[in-house]
Amino acid sequence: MTYTTRSAAETELLGARLAQRLQPGDVIAYRGDLGAGKTAFTRGLARGLGISEPVTSPTYTIVNEYPQGRLPLFHFDMYRLRGEEDLFDLGWEDYLCRGGVCAVEWSETVWEALDNPIVVTIEKDPAAEELRHITITGGNPDANLSL
Repeated sequence: MTYTTRSAAETELLGARLAQRLQPGDVIAYRGDLGAGKTAFTRGLARGLGISEPVTSPTYTIVNEYPQGRLPLFHFDMYRLRGEEDLFDLGWEDYLCRGGVCAVEWSETVWEALDNPIVVTIEKDPAAEELRHITITGGNPDANLSL
């Protein structure tokens, strides 16, 4: 299903609505250009999971952990990884077994290691900088997260 958001706040709201449907072990695989809104969407996921801690991009740390909330959230940035071997060196399988949600930015880098993720594709609208077109596939395809 595809949604259009008109601000970072609406992108976060959509993330919060998706979070209400997530289960332990779910993997969110983001697709989108730099500055598309992946971290904003993750802030919404965190809020929807009951996490009050500020969410920041894990660009330099590779993974940020947010353990409190209904489910823990593990926010990954795979941009600097060379492939799935690097992912397994980070302890990917351990994160999957911890009963939380893994949100993966630059998922294309490790795509082969992701087993049936929920794919969130975020695209900037070329005609209007503030608009984002967000397509969510996988998970419950009949779920409407309307804003």
